[in-house]
Amino acid sequence: MTTNLLTSRDAAARLGISPLTLYDWLSQSDAGTFMIRGVETTIHYFQGGRKGQGRIKMAESEVNRLLSLMAASPRQRLPRKSPQPKRLLQHITITPGRPEN
Repeated sequence: MTTNLLTSRDAAARLGISPLTLYDWLSQSDAGTFMIRGVETTIHYFQGGRKGQGRIKMAESEVNRLLSLMAASPRQRLPRKSPQPKRLLQHITITPGRPEN
């Protein structure tokens, strides 16, 4: 099974964000505080080099998964209520006239 690995620059370009934003997302994901559209999300990525200090690569399937999480679907609009006719003197809460004894 071969996975297509993208560099951080290519992954950020596919997501429509800058590489610095991608690095911020990865740090938030590592800390467990990253959310997309209100859903806590973990980003899976590869980091090569000695002691994990090399370049970051992401699988193409992971980028597609993040894109699907970012997709917004339109919600059905609720029907509006018809406006109620306004009373003539809204600030007066009692019936006008002389008080009855």
